[in-house]
Amino acid sequence: MLSFESDYTTGAHPKILQSIAESNMEHLPGYGSDIYCHRAKEKIRAACGCPEAEVFFLAGGTQTNAVVIASMLRGYEGVIAARTGHVSVHEAGAIELTGHKVLELAAKDGKLEAAVLEAYLHAFYRDENHEHMVFPGMVYLSYPTEYGTLYTKKELEQIAGICHAYEIPLYLDGARLGYGLMSYQADLTLPELAGLCDVFYIGGTKVGALCGEAVVFTRSRMPAHFLTLAKQRGALLAKGWLFGIQFDTLFTDDLYFTISRQAIDRAEELKALFWEKGYRFYLESPTNQQFILLEKERMNALEKQVRFSFWESYDAGHTVVRFATSWSTSSADVAGLREIL
Repeated sequence: MLSFESDYTTGAHPKILQSIAESNMEHLPGYGSDIYCHRAKEKIRAACGCPEAEVFFLAGGTQTNAVVIASMLRGYEGVIAARTGHVSVHEAGAIELTGHKVLELAAKDGKLEAAVLEAYLHAFYRDENHEHMVFPGMVYLSYPTEYGTLYTKKELEQIAGICHAYEIPLYLDGARLGYGLMSYQADLTLPELAGLCDVFYIGGTKVGALCGEAVVFTRSRMPAHFLTLAKQRGALLAKGWLFGIQFDTLFTDDLYFTISRQAIDRAEELKALFWEKGYRFYLESPTNQQFILLEKERMNALEKQVRFSFWESYDAGHTVVRFATSWSTSSADVAGLREIL
């Protein structure tokens, strides 16, 4: 059965499995203090053009978002996010469980707009009762967004400028960062992104790794004792070398970017196929996630042969579904879908 369900449904890139197998019998210190984690951190700093960055490896995206957000907010603060943002919709209240509120703002094509953000912050501090309210303590973005859309460099610069003016950190969720940066419509580089954000993470789970995410703190914004806070919340792995080996491999010879571009190329083939067959798109995505409108009868028939994701109901007769490519998607997979369609 063909699967375009998500970008984490296969294991890991063969080079990662090879690296893990080769180091399997080594005795290594725990919790990220091994040579592989050290080497991976240096390669990530170089790739980000940020030699002073602090880098940590955590277990997964939800744990990463919860730990980063909770560690950087004061008790009376919440995190601003698009209403369609991952922390708002698809993390089962993980942020709220830390005691912090997600402050949702309207989104356009999955993106938070600078004008909307600025208006919200301005109105908050003009409100004479704001001392009785949840303070906006951080801005959360994802790149790509939940709808596969991308912030332009100008849009990110505008949002970063507002954050700096109000002295709140800008946090970017990069679960699919490679697929965003390697999109043919992207106008951002990794060093440019690192220069605009106070903290972001480089997703491994969805971009070739078995598991793990790399958190990158810039601008000396790392909270005190972040490692301890991560362990408190179950995001720290005793066998930390498992993350180090994977990211060391991903950031050797540009593997992370190479396999991300492969996923984008397959997504472009997928997009062309849907256009050719006359399918309607919910919106135009330049990344590895493609959102299609399906009639319910067609959806029910198609899901017997192909795995894809329900996204949301559109109207009485149509559903928005997502087809996702990944580093492991092949042109043969797209050809197989062509035969089915």
